[in-house]
Amino acid sequence: MTGSKIRRSMPLFPIGPVMQLTDLTARQIRYYEEHQLISPARTDGNRRMFSLNDIDKLLEIKDLIDQGVNIAGIKQLFSISNQGPETLSKNKKTERRLSNDEIRRHLRKEIVQAGRFNLPSMNQVNMNRFFH
Repeated sequence: MTGSKIRRSMPLFPIGPVMQLTDLTARQIRYYEEHQLISPARTDGNRRMFSLNDIDKLLEIKDLIDQGVNIAGIKQLFSISNQGPETLSKNKKTERRLSNDEIRRHLRKEIVQAGRFNLPSMNQVNMNRFFH
């Protein structure tokens, strides 16, 4: 791990400042932890301590919730991103690796377009259960 990655993963922030930075309540943050979307470190006194990576993830969760994705959908998106870059075959000769952000953008675009035109998306059967 590089120095920057190590610094971003260091648990430095108690829940109070994290609430201010993310505009989330303590209850929401604990709820996301219960659903294993985040895993803050704990002090010897069992106090949660958050890293910059945890804060980034909370902001991402908040954005997804605002877009209408529920907890199950967020878990699905996070599991895709934790598997590493996905491979997309454009044709038999050319393969391109997609970044996690590209995967999320593609999925969101498909979901938005399907809803906008009232058309079933190619993943509608699998994706409907992830939305409110």
